[in-house]
Amino acid sequence: MAAVPLAKRYRTPAAPFARKFTAADMALLVEIDHANEDVCGPAVAHLLQRGYNVQGDIRYERLTNLSVSHLYNLRKSTGYKAQRRQFIKTPPGVCNPIGVRRVLKDDWAIRIDSVHQGDLDGIKGVYHITYVDGVSQWQVEVYVEGISEAYLLPMRASIIDQFPLAVEGFHSNSGSEYINTKVVKLLNRIHFEQTKSRSRQSNDNAQAEAQSNPAA
Repeated sequence: MAAVPLAKRYRTPAAPFARKFTAADMALLVEIDHANEDVCGPAVAHLLQRGYNVQGDIRYERLTNLSVSHLYNLRKSTGYKAQRRQFIKTPPGVCNPIGVRRVLKDDWAIRIDSVHQGDLDGIKGVYHITYVDGVSQWQVEVYVEGISEAYLLPMRASIIDQFPLAVEGFHSNSGSEYINTKVVKLLNRIHFEQTKSRSRQSNDNAQAEAQSNPAA
């Protein structure tokens, strides 16, 4: 007898498994969930049993024996999701309470912006930090190895003393190198108001950003 190679032959069974819950049952479950705002599984199971045993609605006959665990399985099924669509509002993002997000109505504030110089042949470049006074246009350039507080905090107080005119504010973007508790303590000590740029408003800090980009 010649050897016949084995091969997998997939086909639909002649007598497939019968579905316990029909499409009508799924539609009824969707209706119950929608009417009761997706209450917990035990509560829905109790409502199904009550609809058949107390109210005598024959539509609930098969769903009367629905277990709570299988109820959650049906909620995850494709047939259920095709009939029930939920629209959930996007939750708001985490709002950092540090700093006031607004446009500067006066020029008595220091604008600050930072930009990375870039890497060359695997050598890490420095960060260019630009401080600009809104009135006198006095500009201070600082170059640091890193953007963390270990490099930024020691030189901030000395930089503010270099401006010839009295300033009353400190404006930056929403970067964590500027919006943090250590900067707040420094600004509170010298009685500075801290503001930050608004979302999708690129001109709020344009005075400092226009100076830092050519520097890099």
